[in-house]
Amino acid sequence: MENKKTESDFFYSFDRNYSAKIHFKKPDKYREIENLSKIENNIISSGSNLSYSPLSFGEGSLSVILRKFNRIINFNKQKKEITVEAGMTLSELLNFTLKHNLWIPQIPGYPSITLGGAVATNAHGKSCAIHGTIRNSVKNILIFHKKNGWLNLSDQENKEIYELTLGGLGLTGSIVNITFRLLDLNNKSFTTKKIYVSSTPKCIELLKSKSSENKSFVYSWNMADSINNLGKGIIFENIPNPAEDAEENIRSINIPNKTFMNFSYFYFNLWNKISIKIVNRIFNYFHLLRKDGNKEDFTKVLFPFCGNESYFYFFGSNGFLESQLLIEENKVEEFFEEFKYLFKLHNPTISLLSFKNMSGSQKFLRFEDNKICITIDYIKNKRNIKFMEEIDKICEKYKILPSIIKDSRLGKSTFENCYNDLENFKKNLYSFDKERIYKSQTSKRLGI
Repeated sequence: MENKKTESDFFYSFDRNYSAKIHFKKPDKYREIENLSKIENNIISSGSNLSYSPLSFGEGSLSVILRKFNRIINFNKQKKEITVEAGMTLSELLNFTLKHNLWIPQIPGYPSITLGGAVATNAHGKSCAIHGTIRNSVKNILIFHKKNGWLNLSDQENKEIYELTLGGLGLTGSIVNITFRLLDLNNKSFTTKKIYVSSTPKCIELLKSKSSENKSFVYSWNMADSINNLGKGIIFENIPNPAEDAEENIRSINIPNKTFMNFSYFYFNLWNKISIKIVNRIFNYFHLLRKDGNKEDFTKVLFPFCGNESYFYFFGSNGFLESQLLIEENKVEEFFEEFKYLFKLHNPTISLLSFKNMSGSQKFLRFEDNKICITIDYIKNKRNIKFMEEIDKICEKYKILPSIIKDSRLGKSTFENCYNDLENFKKNLYSFDKERIYKSQTSKRLGI
């Protein structure tokens, strides 16, 4: 792998659960992507490297970092379409489209995520109950593959590869540019309402009803610092304000100086049972004291962690673990009965529990369906890993879908038992790429 044309450095998954010294290159011309493929046998594309799981690097694979591919290729305001290169970030895209009152609504939670990465992971945002995942906004994709060359992908052209590429973790080749369908955005601010809930069942019940009322963004924050508090929390509803109430256009989405890419981790973990309980109480009382129906701007609603990066860095250099699960509404109660039983046995340290609704249709590797999405953040230690392994067994039992993107310790057995369409994905991928050239640490771990 050693080659004077490439550089090497240690790369980390965002959750700090995996690291490796890898070789990489940052091309800025299309022919460079072609030339790199001639000298390397195993390749994977990379953007901002903000994936929780190591999707854009791995030992033995060259990471082709496409951040220099961040240009607008074409924009048609009348057709509401834009073609951009895959290294463009969400903030770079929105800073252009919002000037024309246009956007894509499937916005994952941080502005530095690249569009190629968002498409490769079939990303979603707060509005996933209404707008689904980002594939709903994609019209065309241009990829480069070492053996198959340049390919235009769409519903009309190379449809089978198009389907494999949407949420395909970059395993079909390098996504180089994407054409998005844009939607009108007439409301630049939101009114945020809150409902306090005392249990998980009540939270789920209200989430389902609220998501369909106002075409609003509905999600929850719930406590999990003890068995007695499990499920208590707040449902937040971000209701788009009428256009006449949003007089000012959003001029730009600013990223704080201390972003995920240049912030230093604390050496020690600052999250523990005591600190989590204290922060939960402060957060809860803050919202009790704060009046309901506050007006909030676009950036704060769409990018909740922008400016709050310290939450992640408080986990320290050892990192953290996250699990995101898609579960049928009629199985939530059974799931949490077993979850509570295991909680009593293992007493895990959980820093975040959250629920939201999702819409869509599950296919291949996509984390997408008409189900409840549960997000859980854990302190990284042996006790919590053991607890997560027990939760894996429940996922297999109830056919709950765990996110490949968010859980970097997810095992091959659970993955294979929960992703019903996996064999079709592997069959089609191997038919397209018999040598399996594009690989990451995650694809190797899961045997894709």
